[in-house]
Amino acid sequence: MSTAPHAPAITQPDDFAGRVAIVTGAAAGIGLATSQLLARCGAQLVLVDRSQTVLELPERLAGGSQHHLGCVLDVCDEAAIGRCIAQIEARYGRIDILVNNAGVALLQEAEVASSSDWDRTMAINLKAPFLLAQAVLPMMRRQQCGRIINLASQASVVALERHAAYCASKAGLVALSRVLALEWACHGITVNAISPTVVETELGKQAWAGPVGVAMRARIPVGRFAQPEEVAHLVAYLASPQAAMITGENILIDGGYTVA
Repeated sequence: MSTAPHAPAITQPDDFAGRVAIVTGAAAGIGLATSQLLARCGAQLVLVDRSQTVLELPERLAGGSQHHLGCVLDVCDEAAIGRCIAQIEARYGRIDILVNNAGVALLQEAEVASSSDWDRTMAINLKAPFLLAQAVLPMMRRQQCGRIINLASQASVVALERHAAYCASKAGLVALSRVLALEWACHGITVNAISPTVVETELGKQAWAGPVGVAMRARIPVGRFAQPEEVAHLVAYLASPQAAMITGENILIDGGYTVA
C-alpha cells in the first residue's frame, strides 16, 4: 500500500506573521493539524471547538498563550459567535483568515434518516460556516483583505451511501463558497472550499476500520487515505498572499477518487 510522501514544507516561519486566523474544530484532526502549521508559520490563532480541551491548546502551539486564544463555542449559536468576534476584535483588532473546519457526519440510509439528524447536519456543516463568514466580513471588509477556507468533502461531488444529509450539506457548502467568492471579491476577500477524501484522523480511523476501509482504499487510485497534514498545507496555501487569484474554487484532495 502507498504511503504519504515526505515532501518539503511549502510554508515557512513568519509566512503568516501578524495575521490572525480563526480555526473551527481546532481540537483534533484537520483543525489541529491546520492550527499547528499556521502557528509554526507565525499566525496568531483563535482556536474554536465545542470541547473544553481547546482551552489547553494555545500553550501547546508555537507562540503559546501570548499569541493564541482558545474559545469553547457552539458554532450554530449566532449570539455566541458575535461575542467571540467581539473578543477577537478587542484582543487582536483584525481577522485575516477563517477556516470553517467543524463538521459532523451522522450516517443513515435515506429511507430511515431522521429529520433531527438532517437538521443537525445542516446546522453544523452549512449554517455555521455561513454565520461565521457573515461575522468576520466587517473586519475583512475594513481591511480590504481576507481568506475564507471551507472544509467540504468529496461527498460534495459524488454520492456516498448512507450520506444523504452529509452529501447535501457539503454540496451546499461548496455552492455557498462560490456565492461568497462572487459577492466579496470586491473587498479583497477570497473564498474557497477544500474537498478531501477520507482523512486519517482518529475519527476517520475508527469509522473506516476493517473491511469497509480496505474496500474504500481500493477505490482510491493512490491506494491510501489522506493525512491531516496534507489538507493543512492546502489550507495554508489558500490562506496565503500567493493564492490571491484563487477564489470560488472547490479543490479536491482525494487521491484521484473522483476521476477513477
